[in-house]
Amino acid sequence: MNHLVRLLILFVLGLWPVAALAQAPATPGPQRTERIEAELVPMSAWAAPGSTAVVAVRQAIKPDWHTYWRNPGDSGGATTLAWTLPQGVRAGDIVWPVPERQRIAGLMNYGYSGEVYLPVPVEIPASARPGTSLPLTVRALFLVCSAEMCVPDELTLRLDLPVREGAAPLHPRHGAAITAVLENAPRPAGIEARIALQDGVMTLAAAGGPLAGRDPGPSYFFPFEGGIIDHPADQTGVWGPQGLALRLQPGGETRANGLTGPVEGVLVTRHGAWEIRAGPGTAPAGTGGSGTLAAAPDSTGTGRSSGAGSATTLATFVQAVLFAILGGLILNLMPCVFPILAMKAASLAGSAHDVRHARRDGLAFLAGVLTTFLLLAGGLLVLRATGEAVGWGFQLQSPPVTAGLALLMLAVALNLSGVFHVGGSLQDVGSGPLSRLPGGSGAFFTGALAVIVAAPCTAPFMAFALGAALVMPWPMALLVFLGLGLGLALPFVAVSLSPGLLARLPRPGPWMERLKGLLAFPMYATALWLAWVFSRQTGAEALGLLFGAGVLLSLGLWLVGGGQTERGFGRRGLLHLTAGAIALLLAAATAGLAAVMPADLTVTEAGDPPAGPTSAPWSAAAVDAARAEGRPVLVNFTADWCVTCKINERTSLSSAGVKAALERADAVYLVGDWTRRDDAITAELQRHGRSGVPLYLLYSPGAAEPRVLPQLLTEGVVVEALGDAR
Repeated sequence: MNHLVRLLILFVLGLWPVAALAQAPATPGPQRTERIEAELVPMSAWAAPGSTAVVAVRQAIKPDWHTYWRNPGDSGGATTLAWTLPQGVRAGDIVWPVPERQRIAGLMNYGYSGEVYLPVPVEIPASARPGTSLPLTVRALFLVCSAEMCVPDELTLRLDLPVREGAAPLHPRHGAAITAVLENAPRPAGIEARIALQDGVMTLAAAGGPLAGRDPGPSYFFPFEGGIIDHPADQTGVWGPQGLALRLQPGGETRANGLTGPVEGVLVTRHGAWEIRAGPGTAPAGTGGSGTLAAAPDSTGTGRSSGAGSATTLATFVQAVLFAILGGLILNLMPCVFPILAMKAASLAGSAHDVRHARRDGLAFLAGVLTTFLLLAGGLLVLRATGEAVGWGFQLQSPPVTAGLALLMLAVALNLSGVFHVGGSLQDVGSGPLSRLPGGSGAFFTGALAVIVAAPCTAPFMAFALGAALVMPWPMALLVFLGLGLGLALPFVAVSLSPGLLARLPRPGPWMERLKGLLAFPMYATALWLAWVFSRQTGAEALGLLFGAGVLLSLGLWLVGGGQTERGFGRRGLLHLTAGAIALLLAAATAGLAAVMPADLTVTEAGDPPAGPTSAPWSAAAVDAARAEGRPVLVNFTADWCVTCKINERTSLSSAGVKAALERADAVYLVGDWTRRDDAITAELQRHGRSGVPLYLLYSPGAAEPRVLPQLLTEGVVVEALGDAR
């Protein structure tokens, strides 16, 4: 145990520099990680009052690494900027340079390598006083990737922009480079574009403007949204006196839904790059007949890592695994795991004074946790690879899974209450785990159940680990998930392998049978909670059927328990077991019927607590509408099966104090409910580097990106954040 304590101390000390760096105040000048250097730089030497200045996030990316464009392609994530600006100063959107085409392991990504500038226009208020400086601060999140792995790097950058009267010269170091980016950046140019899908081939035709009368040479179309085209497929076509026509392969979204509206993006030829908006329709005249277009070559400079790059990759991968282990350890303290602690306690108490059995149970529990984490993570990665928008905890978004888990928890509770048993005699109290599953298989089952119920919750450090894992190659991703499982199982395993700690527990006796009955009640509570989640997913009628299935399950298990007590399983025992089996089959059929019933949520939707704030459903349009009015926006991404979410809402989001703070700030409160699957919410979670709930965002007027609030909220944190936003 002393070795374990020393290991944890070293681990925490090893993470301390990372935490200290994340909380360090912003200072002007370059900020660095092992993969990237970034700084906020101006295009001009100063800014005049009432003008629009241009600043840029300069990235100096280490060799064999890259960051991403607004549409990252087949993997990765775009760079995001969250601004903190003085009163009256407003930052616009990023002016994205044309990206590189980076083909890696059969995927096509769109991004940048080497040095790149991302310019941003900044409106300077007329009230800005000459002779002063405006402190501009931005929290930049870069997803920095090599050919082998990706790491999210967050840096806080600051620029003190001088304010003076009159026209300003270019900044001596960065002005010319930023000007070149702006001059070459894609922009609309009067091009008429149409797109059509026929026989599995998309044709993008564009004519007019700078395309007329010139051979465009190898050309390429970068869509603004993913899923529209098959990114790795070659783009070939023809050109004519007025323009060109590219043949594209449809992406997963287009194959599934067809062309549902205009397609926007950047068209690049040898003469320049332009933004186009292609509506469905036939090709404009003059886009063919003069020649053919060869496929544009991929960009270079994003090949496999060198030896030094591989060492960096290994270091960042190890960091992700360590964060996963620490997140798993903290997960043991989260509310969603409390019911499972009852089963852990029962298992441990039953074998505490048999060192051999305790070690067996500890290792079996670890095996159950790791196996189940591996299965859940593998399923998640497979679904995401096929284009499904799912996140961590996706299993509890399925009504059949929720119903099955509710009945399973009820069965475990009935087992602990002595209604039936699996394994040894009920009178032989000290011979095995109190869960009454035989030996190591009972401990394995307990570990598996702990993961299934606890996985939807998130804890500090888990967000980074899961976010990084979902963009890593799958072998590394699975190892990160296994690290999370190791952290979850580590306290139980450490105690089971420590004879000194086990010896301190009381000797087996009648108290263990009473403890077993007491520990059944957290499992009953869990079954009721899962039934409530099921009702939120389906409705009152389906919940009634689930209750009926629960009664049949209880009857069946009681009959089976009665049959087990009949010596030798005679005629009476066989009758008990047969009737019990029939009741269990009826319970399964009733639960299946409840799970497939059409959702009817008119009864189960509940309003906000009277004292708390009024909320509205989240949508990207609702956020944009509120921000257009200059109002702060507080967004709560939650789910009914997320116990941490519900506790935060009860203690920190539904109080009269938070309601008053929202009213003082004239803020809008939006709730994104992820209880049932919602692809739009999944995409928004991914955009902020999260794979599950809770997630709390606060949009401030004038800030391009929201502030992410802590996963464990207090009323004071929310009120203070709303005050800052106001």
